[in-house]
Amino acid sequence: MNKNILLLLCLIFSISATACELNDAPQTKAIISDTTTIPLGGNTFIEPKGVANDAISENGITTWSSEKSAFNIYFKNEKTRTCALYIALLPGEFSSKIKCTLGGQSQIVQLTKFQKNPVFIGNFVLTAGYQKLVLEGISKETNSFAAISSLIILTNAPGEFSFVKDNIDNRYYWGRRGPSVHLSYTMPMEKNVKWFYNEVTIPMGLDPIGSYFMANGFAEGYFGFQVNSENERRILFSVWSPFKTDNPAAIPEDQKIKMLKKGEGVYTGEFGNEGSGGQSYLRYKWEAGKTYQFLNSVEPDGQGATQYTAYFKESSSPDWLLIASFKRPKTDTWYKRPHSFVENFNPNYGHILRQATYTNQWVCDSSGAWFELTEAKFTGDDIAKRGYRKDYEGGEKSGHFYLQNGGFFNGIAFLNQIFQRATANKKPTIDFNKLP
Repeated sequence: MNKNILLLLCLIFSISATACELNDAPQTKAIISDTTTIPLGGNTFIEPKGVANDAISENGITTWSSEKSAFNIYFKNEKTRTCALYIALLPGEFSSKIKCTLGGQSQIVQLTKFQKNPVFIGNFVLTAGYQKLVLEGISKETNSFAAISSLIILTNAPGEFSFVKDNIDNRYYWGRRGPSVHLSYTMPMEKNVKWFYNEVTIPMGLDPIGSYFMANGFAEGYFGFQVNSENERRILFSVWSPFKTDNPAAIPEDQKIKMLKKGEGVYTGEFGNEGSGGQSYLRYKWEAGKTYQFLNSVEPDGQGATQYTAYFKESSSPDWLLIASFKRPKTDTWYKRPHSFVENFNPNYGHILRQATYTNQWVCDSSGAWFELTEAKFTGDDIAKRGYRKDYEGGEKSGHFYLQNGGFFNGIAFLNQIFQRATANKKPTIDFNKLP
């Protein structure tokens, strides 16, 4: 084994050279020339979720007591190559047997109370694309199967591995949530746009818990639907306060969002953590495979404030449902920055695929003239921009726009592309005077 690599591994894990017995696996000597360390805190998911008290923290796998728990470690490999894999243990005494599976290849690893660290798992052939290393507990004599901080990959073929590399700005959390992706629609120039209309369909099976499918975004807020649990789904409409804070209690009274009206059964209140402002939602069991229509308005009131109103309905229904209407003080604007996005707000579900399709976008100006929007720019969040997660996609297909993220699929879309869809000429038929 190359002494420099051995020394590097020992330094990384703050263990002595005598404990760093990587040469327990002499068959790896011929393949090692490059070393990659993948922290488990930002790249691991547990299946099934919520088993016993087993947990993943920013330090890695910290609690593992149930044989029913399987920990899945994800990373993307640039090209096919043979690698030696090791796991770095956190402090503790372990006497257990665990199974490690990757790409149909499995190895059984025996851990002892006086285990040398890091622990050799085995040699694996990695294909190009996303990889999933599954750790399963077989038997144990101690309370925990193992506590593991990271996965170490040794290979003789240098090349890129993509994964969440650091926890700066809480990136392990955001990385486990997955990459958020957006579509920003091109607006007609020099128009006082009041209304934005969009049609959204979530394909069957691509609506996991934690999904927020934003339909009608605007410069001061957002409007879409989400999956909160196995039994609850919501239509969500929120407007940020002009006062910048994550704590709604800190907003001065003259900068609070005021509720003007709301629909039947709609909850209204305040929100925080990602900016603060006025929130409304309707618990509504929307279904994947159905198409829903979103309509909202932004209009200055001429007195230094702006009014925001949102409506929703199923395509097959004749009636629009009022979600809510809010007034935002210290704001004088028409509709700006119409956009859509797809995100996952639950880090335990960031490894599951989700997708939304967006069809027939239109805006209506203050004089009642309609304009079809057929161009959109595809962008991503910090996790996508850094390449920490590359399981995202978006653009145009079959005459509509779409967004897709999660699931560790091998996407093909590049950020900051401009996409066009074909003109549909299906102008909405809406009697604004009859809206609730």
